Amino acid sequence: MELELPPVRQVPQSQFHNLGPPPSLVIKTDEDIERWKTTRSYYDYDLFLRRLTQSVAGVSLPWTPETPSESICKISAVLDTMEGWIEDIPPLDTPQRFGNLAFRTWGSRLEERVDDLLEQFQIRDHETLLPYIKPYFLLSFGSFSRMDYGTGHEASFALFLLCLTLVRFFQPTVEEERQLVLVVFTRYLRLCWKLQDVYKLEPAGSHGVWGLDDYSFLPYLFGSGQLKDQSDVTPSAILNKSLPATNLYFLAIRRINTVKRGPFFEHSSQLYSIATGVPNWGKVNSGLFKMYKAEVLGKRVVVQHIPLGGLLEWEPSDPHASLPVTSHPQSPLRAMPPATTAFVTPAGIHQIDTSLSYPRGRC
Repeated sequence: MELELPPVRQVPQSQFHNLGPPPSLVIKTDEDIERWKTTRSYYDYDLFLRRLTQSVAGVSLPWTPETPSESICKISAVLDTMEGWIEDIPPLDTPQRFGNLAFRTWGSRLEERVDDLLEQFQIRDHETLLPYIKPYFLLSFGSFSRMDYGTGHEASFALFLLCLTLVRFFQPTVEEERQLVLVVFTRYLRLCWKLQDVYKLEPAGSHGVWGLDDYSFLPYLFGSGQLKDQSDVTPSAILNKSLPATNLYFLAIRRINTVKRGPFFEHSSQLYSIATGVPNWGKVNSGLFKMYKAEVLGKRVVVQHIPLGGLLEWEPSDPHASLPVTSHPQSPLRAMPPATTAFVTPAGIHQIDTSLSYPRGRC
C-alpha cells in the first residue's frame, strides 16, 4: 500500500499580488538543476504527478465522470477550439520531412489569442495571474520556431495544470484529479498527436532507440498508474498486436504501433525491455517516476526552456520537506542504459489513421 499523499498546497488570493516577477528562464547550468531540486516548485510538481497517478489507479478507459467539473469543461472547450484551428490552417505543400511551416501560423494564432482563451477560464483575479500562467500554456504545444515537440513541452502543460491547482481553479480532490488525467490530459494528448501528424513536428532532441518515446513520457507514467494495483494484465501484454485502449499506457503503445515500422524491439527497445524485464506494473510505475526525474527533469537540454518563478517558486524551500516513499522503492528500470531521455529520433513517422478513437470526457 502507498502512503496517503498530502494535498497540493494552496496559494491564497491575498498573495496573488505578491508573487514577484513573472516566470523566466533561470535554468542555464547543471548546477541550476540541482538548485531546482531544492525548491518548493520541484516538490509541488512531484507531489502533483504522484497525486494524479494515484487518482487513476484501477480506473479503465473509456471513463466518463458522473459529475463533470465546470473547470474541466472550460479547459476542454479551449482545447477543442485549438484543435479546430488545424482545419483552418492546413499544412503547406513543402518537401521537408519534418516541420511544416504552417505550424508557425498555428502558433502565431495561439500567441495572438492566448489571453482570450485563458480569460474563458474565469479565474479569480485573472488579470493578476495571467503573466504567471500564460508562459506555461504557450510552451505546451511545441516550439513554433524549431517546429518540434517533446517531453519539455508536455511537462510545461502539466506545470500549467499545477499552477491552476495552486490557485484552486482545479481542486485537489481525487475526483477532480482523475478528470485532469482521464479527460483533460487525454484531450491534450490527442491535440498534440494531431499537431505532430499534420505539421510533421520533429521530436525535440535525439537519443535514438534508447528513448522511451519520441515525444512523450506522462502517458506511460499515468497509464502504469492505472494498472499498478492489479495483476491480471502484466507488462508483457503490450507486445500483443491487438491492444485494447483501456489505459494511457496502452494508448501510447497503440500510437507507436501506428506511426512506426519494423519490429517493436528494434524501434522501441526501452519499452520492450520494460515489457520483458519488469514483473508487475507497480515496479514499472515506481521505476518510471525515477526515470522521469533523471531523464526529463534532470536534463538541462529539456528543462532549460521551462520558465520558473511566481507560482512555481525558484527560491529553495525547507530542506527537510520530503514526499512519502512509495511501496516500490526498488525497480529493475534502474539497470537500464543511461541514455533514456524521452526525446528521440523516430525510426519512421507516418500519417496516423485518424479514425483511431481516443477517450473524451462528457461536459
